[in-house]
Amino acid sequence: MIELTNLYMFIAASFLLCLAPGPDNIYVLTQGMTKSKKAAIVTTLGLTTGLIIHTSAAAFGISVIFQTSEIAFNIVKYLGAAYLLYIAYQAFKYRNEKLDLSVQNSSSELKKLYFKGFIMNILNPKVSIFFLAFLPQFVNTASGNVPMQMITLGGVFMVLTVVVFSSIGVAGNLLSSKLLEKPNIVKYMNVLTSFVLVSLGIKLALSQR
Repeated sequence: MIELTNLYMFIAASFLLCLAPGPDNIYVLTQGMTKSKKAAIVTTLGLTTGLIIHTSAAAFGISVIFQTSEIAFNIVKYLGAAYLLYIAYQAFKYRNEKLDLSVQNSSSELKKLYFKGFIMNILNPKVSIFFLAFLPQFVNTASGNVPMQMITLGGVFMVLTVVVFSSIGVAGNLLSSKLLEKPNIVKYMNVLTSFVLVSLGIKLALSQR
């Protein structure tokens, strides 16, 4: 059982971490700005689903592999960077296409966005290491069942992530809705999206354990 004091501290810290600019919420913001509210929310759900893997890895000690094995860390890191660069290429390639929300909100397109978010998250080994370092700080070993406590905290973190990231994506969409009526703005936003993703990919590739 998690102590309430620890839980409240965890919620406050997690909320601030979700708000802090980072690769995931920046990506959600660009989805909201260049596509739609649904796109931002679905992308958020994909990213959050990836956290299930990281939470489980941290709870059962699998993340230690990434912390102790440079080869394992680099393999996952470069796969993640390559995937970000691929998405950036796709955004740049179709930068001149007109915005069509009927397509952007179709079930097939939303499934692709969900999958992209999921893959982006699980291919970032730094998230696993972060969870391994972050979650135990709020665990009370005297309360027993440490893995379950960490899984519970991970679940709380995921709920906060959905709320905060979705809000960021929706806000981005609301702020850009007028601008998106102009075709050139859509083009520039797609270019901006590709630039952001390339930057994130390079940052991940150069990251250290």
